[in-house]
Amino acid sequence: MKQFRHLFLAVLSLIIGVTTLSAQVVYYEIEEYTPTVYMVAKGKAECDNRCSEVKDHFIDTHRHGFQQTENPQFIFSSHNNRFALGIGGYVNLRTSYDFRGAMGNIDFVPYDIPMKHSWQNKQRVMMDASTSRLFLKAVIKSDLLGRVVIYSDMDFRGGEEFTYIPRLRSAYVSFKGFTIGRDVTTFCDLEAAPTTIDFQGPNAYNFAFNEMIRYEYSLLRNHMTIGAAAEMPAVNGTYGENFSPIYQRVPDFIAYVGYAWGENRTSHIRASAVIRDMYLHNNRTGENTTQLGWGIQLSGHIDIGQWVDLYMNGVYGKGITPYIQDLAGSPYDFAYDPEDPTRMQTMPMWGWQAAAQVNILPNVLWLAGGYSEVHLEKHNGYLSDGQYRKGEYIFANAFYNLTSNLTLAVEYLHGARKNMGGEKNSANRISIMAQYNF
Repeated sequence: MKQFRHLFLAVLSLIIGVTTLSAQVVYYEIEEYTPTVYMVAKGKAECDNRCSEVKDHFIDTHRHGFQQTENPQFIFSSHNNRFALGIGGYVNLRTSYDFRGAMGNIDFVPYDIPMKHSWQNKQRVMMDASTSRLFLKAVIKSDLLGRVVIYSDMDFRGGEEFTYIPRLRSAYVSFKGFTIGRDVTTFCDLEAAPTTIDFQGPNAYNFAFNEMIRYEYSLLRNHMTIGAAAEMPAVNGTYGENFSPIYQRVPDFIAYVGYAWGENRTSHIRASAVIRDMYLHNNRTGENTTQLGWGIQLSGHIDIGQWVDLYMNGVYGKGITPYIQDLAGSPYDFAYDPEDPTRMQTMPMWGWQAAAQVNILPNVLWLAGGYSEVHLEKHNGYLSDGQYRKGEYIFANAFYNLTSNLTLAVEYLHGARKNMGGEKNSANRISIMAQYNF
């Protein structure tokens, strides 16, 4: 083992020595993206051309939208530019104060609002750095597959609150329209939701991660995009005495079509659909059975010049709790019929959100606000008076990019939960945030 360790240290020292002697550091003073690129080059002119090519690879493959990372500040490239590795992330600290209602969740989730105020949930102060991020992104030029992108990122949300256990968010490889691995669900329109300090975001949105195989294709000069995916199912139901959970056997199938317009195609509208075949066991008959879940969504983002951005999505379906933020993890994909407990039924649900962002100083200072609500519908008498019926989410915030790397923000949130019996309660939160990208 010592010999291998000595050999590894010797090789590492050689690589560092060669890179230090012959690498050139190039800074690109442009508004869009200013990375530092390290590579071995014979002269400055050669390095300028090749570093510019590497930078373009990362700009072309950069993905915008909700909780997406910026391009990395540090890129390492091979001599022939066939492999480039970017390392980046950010440190994020959120400080929040709950008043007139505090929920037992570090994020602002209307579903979790307690239905009665008490001395315990009257107020709460929190400081959280668990949403800080690290990521690796590699861009490879392949003769067979074309440009290949490998991306993986992590935050520190893997355990209980404030335990800071690393959590894998995404890990995928994409080429020729395919995405294979773990990524944001295909049902999510990444550019249809505004930026919020709150990590959860609007409760009718559907930001979640899934393991998947996805294919996307652009046509009409990249104005139209279609996509389809098979994704890992997550099923949560209320089984009663006559049914039991079993392993799932069919992936969720998701498809979408989107159309973009305007300068640089910054505005778009998109229609999405999901089909779910959810398996469970019938204890009375000893046989397995299924419930069909389905959902449709219309979403979009409209860019009005450089001064105003509009965001929206509306979703309706049955048995699609993983695809509605406020209901994710709740036992309402399906439930037994109270009038006939031997019969199962999928539960109808819907939600919508709309928001506007006013760019006081484009890319520097902006104000945003919006409203979101989610409904769970009673079906064949199921759902008692004390169970969730409706959640509301209202936000207003301001973001300021003090430098190209440092962002400061302040946000007010108001949420409400209403139960089937009419009982209602609310919660309020003020948050400030500081985030430094690297």
